[in-house]
Amino acid sequence: MKFIHTADWHLGKIVHGVHMTEDQRHVLWQLIDVIEEEKPDALVIAGDLYDRSVPPTEAVELLDEILLTINVKMKTPIVAISGNHDSAERLSFGSSWYRHSQLYIEGKLSEDLAPVNVGGVNFYCVPYAEPGIVRQVLGDDGIHSHQDAMREITSRIEQNLNPNEPNVFVGHAFVLGGQTSDSERVLSVGGSGCVQANLFDAFDYTALGHLHSPDALKHPKVHYSGSLLKYSFSEAKQNKSLSIVEMNSDGSFDLRYHPLKPLYDLRELEGYMDELLDPHFYQAQQVEDYLKVTLLDDGAVLDPMNRLRQIYPNILHLERKWDLSDNRRKQSFSSIRDEKKSELDLFETFYAEMTERDFDGSKRAVMTSVIEKVKKEEEVK
Repeated sequence: MKFIHTADWHLGKIVHGVHMTEDQRHVLWQLIDVIEEEKPDALVIAGDLYDRSVPPTEAVELLDEILLTINVKMKTPIVAISGNHDSAERLSFGSSWYRHSQLYIEGKLSEDLAPVNVGGVNFYCVPYAEPGIVRQVLGDDGIHSHQDAMREITSRIEQNLNPNEPNVFVGHAFVLGGQTSDSERVLSVGGSGCVQANLFDAFDYTALGHLHSPDALKHPKVHYSGSLLKYSFSEAKQNKSLSIVEMNSDGSFDLRYHPLKPLYDLRELEGYMDELLDPHFYQAQQVEDYLKVTLLDDGAVLDPMNRLRQIYPNILHLERKWDLSDNRRKQSFSSIRDEKKSELDLFETFYAEMTERDFDGSKRAVMTSVIEKVKKEEEVK
């Protein structure tokens, strides 16, 4: 049995003021091409189909276009759950009759944790839910964290799980040890949003959403598919892909990745102004990519954004390297200032941070005199 594991579509996403709908349509039609080529028995979407609970009209229309094409026109079963960005109620609408065309969407958690069987594989679909919701649905007052909630869910599934058949868990969670990026919404503060990977030991394959890189977690049976596109510059070096899983009747599987090519890449570019505007440099660049540009120039640069956008129209963020250094110095000095140090020690640290020069004996003598004078004037007042 073969299925494609994907997640974190985030339809309706806006990145630095840019609506990503056409970029998302571009890669979703690549997904359709892969389905046409691979002819999988099912498509699995592990949450965050939308980027927010009330998505824009164009996002709803795009999801309708893609699901109609895959499920109705191509007759490919779809197994999907809601993620923490989705509205559980919105995705639950129509789910009872969608099943007649093998479109299985679990938007809201229910006490019935029975699997969906597609191609001889049991898919246990567990939509994202806050611990309080899980506590209410399952009637267990001992659930206070995501770990508590997932432990109770998986233990109840295990009671009726058939170990002689392939079993796949489909969920949306932050597994402890996973590598995050800036575009993932924190599930809860203080680490209580994490769950441990061993909760999924009973399953042959765990198809997860939430973390945006397929390399976010190294585990033999627990896998993230990653997002369709790069949604923040912290993801600039990630490779986006679809996970293609070929599962055997004993639960063993082969996993391979099909890369996704974006309409415009999202990447970082660094250099001096003259270099970035030099035709010999930019003619070797994909100038229409979404860019974060870091300027290395020391002095003032006149109207850098408008000048650069004549060549690179999709610059989303511009910063100066020296501005970054200044901010780090200010933060460093602020933390040092909170320590118990004398006025002279604080000034010496400040001088070194701001000028990167030695604070020699003559400077120390001058500042000692100034500080003592100020203190005496304060005493007189």
